[in-house]
Amino acid sequence: MLSYLHAFHAGNFADVQKHAALTLAVAMMQVKPSGIAFVDTHAGSALYDLDSERARKTAEADAGIQKLWSSRDRLRSPDWQPMLGLLADQNPGADRLKLYPGSPAWFRHLLRAEDALTTFELHPSENRQLAEWAADRRIKAVQADGLAGMLKLLPPRQHRLLVLIDPSYEIKGDYAAVAATLEKAWKKCRHGVFLIWYPILTSGLQQTLLDQIRQGSVRKVLRSEVALAQPPERGMTGSGMLVVNPPWGFDQRLLAMLADVAQGPDGLGVDHRVDWLVPE
Repeated sequence: MLSYLHAFHAGNFADVQKHAALTLAVAMMQVKPSGIAFVDTHAGSALYDLDSERARKTAEADAGIQKLWSSRDRLRSPDWQPMLGLLADQNPGADRLKLYPGSPAWFRHLLRAEDALTTFELHPSENRQLAEWAADRRIKAVQADGLAGMLKLLPPRQHRLLVLIDPSYEIKGDYAAVAATLEKAWKKCRHGVFLIWYPILTSGLQQTLLDQIRQGSVRKVLRSEVALAQPPERGMTGSGMLVVNPPWGFDQRLLAMLADVAQGPDGLGVDHRVDWLVPE
């Protein structure tokens, strides 16, 4: 199935959590000078127009990234700066965001000369936009299944690895497929950092992913979950991130970031918790 387009959901509360975790992990890894191989398995588009018909149909960004942007001067954690920097670059002088970066843009914003990024996107039109945007020798845009493509890249030429696995889960089998792929990838590159996003649903389908990873051989899996304080009766009630091999101190710094935006008049209206799905 190729019906899913992230433009309908760009900048929602789940994107805030996901991209906070992503930019924090990248920044913490880049404290060391050695190059990093970045892989984005479900890249989507590089930029989203929050005023587009698709985005305004759901208006999910209004309760997500627009809240963060309106409270940017009150954020206490310095780890928001990489996100705020790119948002400001894309929306110079704006009180309200028009453009929101997709995951490839967050990667490129932080990419150094010694790093490399491979993006995978199966949707033809999305990948076409991505390939046009990725006019950079450090970035390779591939139209292919990202889970299978990522496995073929491992182990990478660079000494270090960070992978973002972010499917839409519009196919129920994606939960088991992600868990199985992570198991294979971890065995090929046990030192790699893997970030896996998943929706928290009223149906509980995400439990397949969590149970399979918990019962597998992958170790050191941190879990971050945000839950809507006023969840809908059906659909997505929260958002989860798994981080395999998180940098030391990542959990406390992510907690501090999301504490800035969880509640209050300009908050996302979520509760956030962090624990270990699988310890070392």
